[in-house]
Amino acid sequence: MTGNNIKSAIKINNVSKRFGRVTAVDNVNLSVEPGEFLTIFGPNGAGKTTLIGLMSGLARVTSGEISIGGLDIKEHHDELRKLIGLISHQTFTYGQLTAMENLLFFAKLYDVKNIKERSGFLLEQVGLTRRANDITRTFSRGMLQRLSIARALIHDPRILFLDEPFTGLDQHAAETLKQSLAGLHNENTTIVMITHNLRLGLEMGTRVALQVAGKIQLDQPSDKLDHQSFEEVYFKAVGEAHY
Repeated sequence: MTGNNIKSAIKINNVSKRFGRVTAVDNVNLSVEPGEFLTIFGPNGAGKTTLIGLMSGLARVTSGEISIGGLDIKEHHDELRKLIGLISHQTFTYGQLTAMENLLFFAKLYDVKNIKERSGFLLEQVGLTRRANDITRTFSRGMLQRLSIARALIHDPRILFLDEPFTGLDQHAAETLKQSLAGLHNENTTIVMITHNLRLGLEMGTRVALQVAGKIQLDQPSDKLDHQSFEEVYFKAVGEAHY
């Protein structure tokens, strides 16, 4: 994985996103440094998925600015998409294609060099080499999620966004994903992850943020919080927001 050599991986200034009268993201300010692992917690409807969508360029802000590596995401969308990988509970893979064909397809979209070698390497990394030529509609949830990891990494992104990546995974698949993310973090990949698993998110992240009713209510290094104290903060903030 290519190391980050940019000053600020992600910079969010006074960002809001509204859908009609509903404000999903409300005047958010965040700065994520290269190599950080930021875990974002929050209840359903807090605006977390919308925030990830804004950061990854899938959606546009109503107001405010987002920059990736110092470049405005609205003005440099095509350039910046090559720096970004996205993993969510939706795998964004094609069931009628084999695992290898899926990766080759996305590799071509990103103009990846040596696409067969890169695809084969990633299939090995996620433990799918033996299923490389199998149609993916036959894959289990865990296998599809592992393929989704390979898809997101096909172009060697500097920044990885994850929206509830552990949803629906059994214990073995979840542990495989956890190890893969730890390896990427060790290689200085910048990671932003949404999860409802408080213990797992605290364990994996170097920083944690709490989003409630569209606002960031807490943003701290994870080593300054233990599970019990964070759980108390979490439920207090959620309760005060009347979810």
